[in-house]
Amino acid sequence: MSGDWLDVAPVAAVDATTPLVVDVDGVAVLIARCGAEYFAVEDRCTHDGSSFDGAPAEDCELVCPRHGARFCLRTGAALSPPAYEPLRTYRVRVADGRLLVERPA
Repeated sequence: MSGDWLDVAPVAAVDATTPLVVDVDGVAVLIARCGAEYFAVEDRCTHDGSSFDGAPAEDCELVCPRHGARFCLRTGAALSPPAYEPLRTYRVRVADGRLLVERPA
């Protein structure tokens, strides 16, 4: 149901360059910080279906550690080959020092 938020981690668990992967109803979701904002995308590269484990977040982009594909954290858009399909995005918000991710509809 839209508008249902899941408390997933403390804000301090995500720093400026190291994303955090959490479980949202059985889906691995990566949360990354860009400046003072937080963004959440599915933890699955659209190029090869693998996790972004160890991927850095740089300049509001997520870089796939295997083939170097870049994705926009704000929109999920694929920014460079070999990925062409966007990442699924999730709404994220901060409340009382905690990160909350909206459950998918």
